[in-house]
Amino acid sequence: MYLLWPLLFLHVSAARLSLFDDRLKQPKQVGRVRLVGDLPSSGRVEVYHDGQWGTVCDDGWDLAEAQVVCRQLGFPGAKSVTLGGRYGEGSGSIWLDDMNCKGSESSLSDCSFKGWGVTDCTHKEDAGVVCETGTNITSNRQFSVDNSLGLSDDLGLLFDSGNGCDFKINIKDNSKESELTFCVHSMILMFYPELNITKDSRTLTVDVSQTCHPHVSAFLRYLYARQIDVSITSAQCLHQLAFTFGVKKLMEDVGRVFTLLIPEDNTFHTQVSMFEYGVRTGDLVLQENVLQYLSWNCEFLISSPVWSTISFHMMDALLRRSDLVVKDEAFLLEALERWIQNKGDEISSDQQASLLNLIRFLLIPVDKLYGMQFSSSVLHWNHEKLYLTGLLRGFQFNALPFSKIRKQIYNMSSEYLPRIYTGDEWSVILNATTVKYPRYNYNRGYGQNRIQSRIQTFSTPAHPSALYREQNVQWQAQVLLNNQECSNYGISCTSFPVARLYGYGNQNMYASTIRYNNRLILTCKNENNIFHVQDFKNDMAVIPNNSSMGLPNPCPDDYSFRFVVRPEYI
Repeated sequence: MYLLWPLLFLHVSAARLSLFDDRLKQPKQVGRVRLVGDLPSSGRVEVYHDGQWGTVCDDGWDLAEAQVVCRQLGFPGAKSVTLGGRYGEGSGSIWLDDMNCKGSESSLSDCSFKGWGVTDCTHKEDAGVVCETGTNITSNRQFSVDNSLGLSDDLGLLFDSGNGCDFKINIKDNSKESELTFCVHSMILMFYPELNITKDSRTLTVDVSQTCHPHVSAFLRYLYARQIDVSITSAQCLHQLAFTFGVKKLMEDVGRVFTLLIPEDNTFHTQVSMFEYGVRTGDLVLQENVLQYLSWNCEFLISSPVWSTISFHMMDALLRRSDLVVKDEAFLLEALERWIQNKGDEISSDQQASLLNLIRFLLIPVDKLYGMQFSSSVLHWNHEKLYLTGLLRGFQFNALPFSKIRKQIYNMSSEYLPRIYTGDEWSVILNATTVKYPRYNYNRGYGQNRIQSRIQTFSTPAHPSALYREQNVQWQAQVLLNNQECSNYGISCTSFPVARLYGYGNQNMYASTIRYNNRLILTCKNENNIFHVQDFKNDMAVIPNNSSMGLPNPCPDDYSFRFVVRPEYI
């Protein structure tokens, strides 16, 4: 590692293990749901996590999610969903956001979501459900008796004592004469099917690097108690052990420790190393966390020495994303060409072609498209037909009205979707912002100079297409720090700071053809690394606190706001 990491501890507590859960279908303590409302069968959905109840954001909330909630509560199914805090606004944490259930899950927390407490919602978006009651639901009502909270500690003591153990695990390092032996209980190991433990099995030998031997005992105890302390010094060993034993939940939790390190290394060596480690171990969560950070900081990554060293697999994964933050698409193409030149024979012709296909020629500014047809770049030379086809599609996109290319655009999928382009014509930065709240003087009001430094008007083309480049849309970007400032603009704000990006003038003229999926970028002023990107809802973007961000904020008191306009065809 390129940095001396401080010792950070994360207490990982998985759902409590109960030997009878599968038979009695009793809800677990973590992930339990309830409805808050006037009737037992309808209300605001709340979920239990980390010792407290919290709400669910209505982003992605649909009937599939409602079916899971209602069945988890013992109802036959769901009648409908409710959005926008219809059953009143909750308080405290918003635990779940961007839910994506199949409808067959046994509990809501088994569905896909952003991560516990990771959200950009407010309680005005609390989700609710209306459940089917059935004909005799009251007579069949079940009540849960749950005394499982102490089971974890008891099972941990069982491992410590070794009483009744019937299975030996031998830990070896093939490169050195080092061996550890642990006596465990085969019944516990049978909860982990990837170990292929049967009732006739009596021993298991595992090859583990000697550097990880000191952490094996704590890991095996986790298999019993589902609790473990993870430090930066033990994280990689515990992650590797979890991968070897097939304990996916622990892999994900330990991966979150890695996530704490992601913003710390401005050289990008650590992030690239983490991604490749995630690929080797199959940790999709770790891969996604690293890719998201590298996507946000793509311009800085491209300008670093590490850019020429990244793998084909990482390059392919980056170019497929729409959350890349770059000046424009031409800048990305130039960076890809430099990378291919540096790699030389390491990258085959087929791999070059597959990466070139991921460049979104349609969104390259038309003046740069014109110049590119005369270039002598390596991709133009090696893949002339493919390169010129991309240029032709780009010219068509810029020259033809939307009505002519609507069908083709639909078939092109992500090719016409913009990334996050930060060129001067599409973005503006407010640097003179501080998150420290100014004091209000009732005689003079807030200092006008300070407020004006947090408001800026600018204009952009209505769309990247050449057809719209002379048709401008006016925008006002501002950062509001307190209730008084929000009130002055007739806005209701629930937390601070809050960013506002408001379009006026010609914007409504294009409402049937163009929509604006704008973004707010938070950047540390001193180090220029981007640590958060957020979309606007109803022209507003509430800045989340550190606990609700996917990545930690490394500069909580000194960051700038970049407002990015992202037009796209509907």
